[in-house]
Amino acid sequence: MRPARALIDLQAFRHNYRLAREVGGARALAVVKADAYGHGALECAAVLADEADGFAVAMIEEALELRAAGIRAPILLLEGFFEADELALIAEHDLWCVVHSSWQIEAIERTALSRPLCVWLKLDSGMHRVGLHPAEFQQGHRRLLASGKVAKVVLMTHFARADELDHGRTAEQLAVFETAREGLAAEVSLRNSPALLGWPQLFPQQRPSDWLRPGIMLYGATPFEEAHPLVDRLRPVMTLESKIICVRELPAGEPVGYGARFVSERPTRVGVVAMGYADGYPRHAPSGTPVSIDGQPSRLIGRVSMDMLTVDLTDLPQAGLGSRVEFWGKSVSVSEVAARAETIPYQLMCNLKRVPRVHSGH
Repeated sequence: MRPARALIDLQAFRHNYRLAREVGGARALAVVKADAYGHGALECAAVLADEADGFAVAMIEEALELRAAGIRAPILLLEGFFEADELALIAEHDLWCVVHSSWQIEAIERTALSRPLCVWLKLDSGMHRVGLHPAEFQQGHRRLLASGKVAKVVLMTHFARADELDHGRTAEQLAVFETAREGLAAEVSLRNSPALLGWPQLFPQQRPSDWLRPGIMLYGATPFEEAHPLVDRLRPVMTLESKIICVRELPAGEPVGYGARFVSERPTRVGVVAMGYADGYPRHAPSGTPVSIDGQPSRLIGRVSMDMLTVDLTDLPQAGLGSRVEFWGKSVSVSEVAARAETIPYQLMCNLKRVPRVHSGH
């Protein structure tokens, strides 16, 4: 069998969730959308089934998979509903639902439901993606409660630049939110991973009854470009690995791979590894991107192809056929690989495909 695989450490996932609750001092929805960022939503939710305050997914299809697997904890639909006829399923399966647009409020008002909903009313505080305008927020809150279709409303917003620790936009958005919700007695959800880890000074009065929404930090990756002490306490959950399937000895001056992007400057031992962009490893990762070979640091050389890539074995005389290569995980930071490839760790993990996932620590 092809040796490429992704090892998923569910105990690390649990550790990171507990850290989020410890740091945030509030209840936390574990964000498991997009198949838990490529880690396996069913497995990740199962390991927290008796511990998590709830889960968050993007859409009803993801929520129904969790319900079918026996997850009974609250599940929030972060994108809400897309068609009014989804409301019947939302009520039937006792799902929580983000409402971000006036048309959704109107749909709730018009629809007969089997039970009242728990709605998370989203404010556009400055990201300008989805959310009610600040001038509409209080009216939206009143309409939902007056509809007779809503049991509880949680107030929320989303920060656009919380991952930039030197930028004032997060404080500006928080001020907009506080003004818009003035006088409303309700639970609040503000902090995603970067806001939770990077901006504790902005949330000194968050209550234990409020809600955190940790995402990327649950998977052991940093949302920041800078070093951060709390990030050092996270544990990587995914290890992407494979093995060397061929070794070539090249003299100086020889090209490696498509397009001759790498030319050997000295006699070079090249290891060919069963891993490529069809597995989710970034095609645009340049020569020099770090890898670990049998626990020793090395580098990618040459262009990544669909099913194979090449690594430098020159300074690792003990490495050879069958040697284990880690692309990211406990030895190689997924964030560093993402930075080299000019992308973000979210995309690398979500783009994983074809590679079997092996879960441990259930």
